[in-house]
Amino acid sequence: MALYDIALETIDGRPTTLAEFADQALLIVNVASHCKLAPQYAGLQALHDRFAARGFSVLGFPCNQFNKEPGTHEEIHSFATMTHGVTFPLFSKINVNDPDQHPLFQHLVEIPDTDGEAGAVEWNYEKFIVSPRGTPVARFRSMLLPEDLVAAVEAQLPL
Repeated sequence: MALYDIALETIDGRPTTLAEFADQALLIVNVASHCKLAPQYAGLQALHDRFAARGFSVLGFPCNQFNKEPGTHEEIHSFATMTHGVTFPLFSKINVNDPDQHPLFQHLVEIPDTDGEAGAVEWNYEKFIVSPRGTPVARFRSMLLPEDLVAAVEAQLPL
């Protein structure tokens, strides 16, 4: 199954797919409100703002597999928007690892990180870059800050 065909749901319950973002470079991130890395929301928003006009979107996928996202969709959305000014798309909570790993992350975890390691998501705020053709091209572990991804994002921009 192609990345663009995978069924998703927005944080407000609307069914969608990544086809909605076809021809854009994407940064897909598993987010968590109660994680010590939650301040990365602001950096993700800054990247989104900086490159949106050039065909780029950040997409946030809340996940509670690390016990840092226990809230409802409404609470998650409120935290992201009110605390960190998030305007980029957020989706319903998913599992990023087995068991019940979401099909999107089944594809993404096949991409190796900067050390050549593929496999399970290790923590919240792992970042995956998807090309405008819908191909995952890069993976960055949690501790790499969004502002350190500028060159990697620019390399994928369609405009």
